[in-house]
Amino acid sequence: MSSEISSRGPADHDVRDQIVIAATEHFSLYGYSKTTVSDLAKAIGFSKAYIYKFFESKQAIGEMICANCLQDIETEIRTAVNEVDGPSEKLRRLFKASVTASLRLFSDDRKLYEIAASAATEQWQAARDYEVRIKALLQDILLEGRQSGDFERKTPIDETATAIYLVLRPYLNPLLLQHNFDHADEAPTHLSSLVLRSLSP
Repeated sequence: MSSEISSRGPADHDVRDQIVIAATEHFSLYGYSKTTVSDLAKAIGFSKAYIYKFFESKQAIGEMICANCLQDIETEIRTAVNEVDGPSEKLRRLFKASVTASLRLFSDDRKLYEIAASAATEQWQAARDYEVRIKALLQDILLEGRQSGDFERKTPIDETATAIYLVLRPYLNPLLLQHNFDHADEAPTHLSSLVLRSLSP
């Protein structure tokens, strides 16, 4: 659906950006599920038909907002990982930054969180792409750890990356996140320590 995210209308990035910015503000105030494209058009001052030149549906606008939001979280995670040396410390940082960034999304902007929840529920392309990129980052750390001799090499690497992702998933997936607040403070430390013990050669 990424081709749908990049619209079917004129390739005028300024107008598309203007629609996304306005939609983000509108969804933040009124919520994603309660807003129609007509509401959005009225709020922005564009006609509904004009918005449809750039985005084929409300979901396409939501996908763009969701992709931007997930990109911000991913950037924060990657920055945290790149600030430290050594695969073990990088893995600890990945756990910590993932939980911190995801919780911030939930607590800072509940209306935008609603878009992320829709993305997870309906398996939007933006959410699937994010999952793939986080798994790839995990796999890079695992490869580094195997090359340095810090991590075991017997288990197939894709199986290991998927298993670790599943441990992290309750803090990356907005639908699961809301049920895991009680342990959010200690979870990154405990979970990363457990994973690191399982990775010992």
